[in-house]
Amino acid sequence: MTLSVASTTTRTTCPYCGVGCGVLATPQADGSVAIAGDPDHPANFGRLCSKGSALGETLSLDGRLLYPESDGARVTWDEALERVASTFKRAITEFGPNSVAFYGSGQLLTEDYYVANKLMKGFIGSGNMDTNSRLCMASSVAGHKRAFGSDTVPGNYEDLELADLIVLVGSNLGWCHPVLYQRIVKAKAERPDMRIVLIDPRRTVSADIADLHLPLQSDGDAALFVGLLAHLANAGVTAPGFIADHTSGVDAALLVAEDWTVARVATATGVPEHAIALFYDWFARTEKTVTVYSQGVNQSAAGTDKVNAIVNCHLLTGRIGRPGMGPFSVTGQPNAMGGREVGGLANTLAAHMDFSPEAIDRVGRFWRSDSIATEPGLKAVDLFTAMGRGEIKAIWIMATNPVDSMPEADMVKAALAACPFVVVSDMSARTDTGVTAHVRLPAAGWGEKDGTVTNSERRISRQRPFLALPGEARPDWWIVSEVARRMGFGDAFGYASPADIFAEHSALTGFENDGSRDLDLSGLIEADYASLAPTQWPVRRASRARMFGDGRFFTPDRKARFVPVLPPPPFAPAPGRFIFNTGRVRDHWHTMTRTGKTPRLSAHYAEPFVEIHPADADRLNIARASLVRLSNRHGSVVVRALVTDRQRRGHLFSPMHWTDQFASNGRIDALVTAKVDPFSSQPALKMAEVEAEPVNAALFGFFVSAQRPALDSAYWAVAEAVGGMRGELAWFEQPADWDHWLRSAFALPQAARIHSMLDSGSGRRSFVVLEQGQLVVALYTAPEPVAVSRQWAVGLLSAQGLSASTVLAGRPGADMPDSGAIVCSCFSVGVNTITAAVTAQGCSTVEAVGACTKAGTNCGSCRAEIRGIIDAHRLAAAE
Repeated sequence: MTLSVASTTTRTTCPYCGVGCGVLATPQADGSVAIAGDPDHPANFGRLCSKGSALGETLSLDGRLLYPESDGARVTWDEALERVASTFKRAITEFGPNSVAFYGSGQLLTEDYYVANKLMKGFIGSGNMDTNSRLCMASSVAGHKRAFGSDTVPGNYEDLELADLIVLVGSNLGWCHPVLYQRIVKAKAERPDMRIVLIDPRRTVSADIADLHLPLQSDGDAALFVGLLAHLANAGVTAPGFIADHTSGVDAALLVAEDWTVARVATATGVPEHAIALFYDWFARTEKTVTVYSQGVNQSAAGTDKVNAIVNCHLLTGRIGRPGMGPFSVTGQPNAMGGREVGGLANTLAAHMDFSPEAIDRVGRFWRSDSIATEPGLKAVDLFTAMGRGEIKAIWIMATNPVDSMPEADMVKAALAACPFVVVSDMSARTDTGVTAHVRLPAAGWGEKDGTVTNSERRISRQRPFLALPGEARPDWWIVSEVARRMGFGDAFGYASPADIFAEHSALTGFENDGSRDLDLSGLIEADYASLAPTQWPVRRASRARMFGDGRFFTPDRKARFVPVLPPPPFAPAPGRFIFNTGRVRDHWHTMTRTGKTPRLSAHYAEPFVEIHPADADRLNIARASLVRLSNRHGSVVVRALVTDRQRRGHLFSPMHWTDQFASNGRIDALVTAKVDPFSSQPALKMAEVEAEPVNAALFGFFVSAQRPALDSAYWAVAEAVGGMRGELAWFEQPADWDHWLRSAFALPQAARIHSMLDSGSGRRSFVVLEQGQLVVALYTAPEPVAVSRQWAVGLLSAQGLSASTVLAGRPGADMPDSGAIVCSCFSVGVNTITAAVTAQGCSTVEAVGACTKAGTNCGSCRAEIRGIIDAHRLAAAE
């Protein structure tokens, strides 16, 4: 149980995506925490998505790392910190500063990031501080710097509501940034003339509000926007004055683009010419256009060029720096922007400064260090590759899980296993990265942390603590500072609070900044940190309340740069292989160390899966809900088949969330090749090649259990359930002794009575163990995927007075209605409940279903599924 430090409501910020929603957290007398959206926060105005709404359910101490550990044994903080400091010092002395590295995370607060970056680049003297933001935003950083001379995101959230055309490129806002999605939904309802174009190989849920979907081939974005640039120039839709006064390089960019006709773009993208022409016409005729892009653009071997292809179109039309228009990079993590601000990427020094001689001198004088790094360090993929070669002798991983999230994840796992010294500071005791650590340090989690984050629109918000630090957990900034002190740098790391660090960071951004650098937070140095309101930068130059509103950029001549972009050839996999795309699902986050703790967020998708087009599934004899093996030279995974026509033929999609903690073989990024963009070094996480084949299991199973089992079946995937666990199973051979298997897997005492039932005709079995009318475990098996209602079975864990016959039957009775598979996670509304509202209550719109069931009335991410149920009923009635 968590211990509260506040009995009143605390204003804080959500720890998930880069939207940066304000949260109201109110500890309750029973130890729980009530969560609500902050109606006064300008990012969300009170809205929260399913993940944000469930934050209170993730705060238990189950699975928390509570005490320092050294080689698996509990030690004191002094012992752990001394070992970290002395080992890093010894490696630096013997092998040089570039033999050590830090690898951070967008989950760190800005203050944590600042201290870690300062220690590595300012005092150890190496550039080897990189972050998992390399995996999501590095191409945007590189594209911004090429075009603007700085890593400046020009957009504001209000632009999404002011625009007349919104272009979503590789951005599934409906699932990945639901609150921004809802802001657009509301704006479109109020202004029906607003148009939305979705550019994505998949027909994602964001297509629900799109007027046009362009299902282009993977990596076809560059060709599409280079063709758009040529179309705009040929149609005379340009801003000659803006181009002449505020840009350079337009002729070179147009020269490369001039041969990209609509017909050529259609060939390169696989999109029909008429659809491309319609998109080009809408873009040309609509001045207030915002182009929102995210991981579908960034996570590519041509990601930086894609970014610049988009930016070029806005520069050509002068659609930047004004309300309702501009290119808008939407970040994936809560503090990816803050980490970039303090220098958290290996190719940046600090405060949006690179490793130029002037910046090195300036930062060195500010930090009063003569051992400052003088060149960029190893970026994420290169860092772990160098580790595999034995060049990294010590690494400190903070608040991230690269064994699951990095490309070629098995290589990363092996590299960490071979590294002489691995430190992991994390809040979770159960991560696939943590098991490789020689020293584990318990870090503060959300609700305990105190600091700031910066969201996608450059808005700085406070994360405030409302829970006491559990066990011996400590803030990351404190941990790093203590190590720095033991390494002999105590004078530079004598911080008493995160407020001290924020003030120093703010001062550095303004130090010798005459306006030639975009980031200047010096106006916040004297701000009351405790009560700091959400603040969008820049904070000193009133004339630049909107970035680039004055047409001045941060290049030497203050002009934006057009970048010539030559689209890559269409990607064609080897015969018999698929293009493999990875990403996120609606209700889970990264590697599920937080969201995996709440049953509500596991109800929508409870196991790893692969989306495959029906024609491809038929060709490979892959049945619906069967198991599929995906493989390439890097590894293999086994996942559930989700057969759907929202996936292109020849393409597959799997989410990246599952780990060895939740599935037997579901680490998706083990399949992703570590191919990177040449400018950003961001890996192409959406462009692997894989083979797919059915897994011919002899038997399938589904269980619910009051305790977490120890499973040894060929396939398993587990998830939290209210009152216990749920899981999927498969065997290549049926267990010879079911009694032994059940007692071993579920730790049943010999006195426990196992009730069972066999349908000899179908081969289906069921087993149940009860204790005084309460369920201990129920297992259902069948030669095909088990057809038991998961939601009904999970509900048995909370039921009283159960009989064995009721559970063995495997279907609900009249006294226990089945709500069906969860559609709306915010309110736990199942498909059967929604269907009943449509068929029995006469609800014919999403709004009517919401009024009847509450489904779709919070974050709205399930609205597309609700509409699909309504449409299916309407179609069936018409037939």
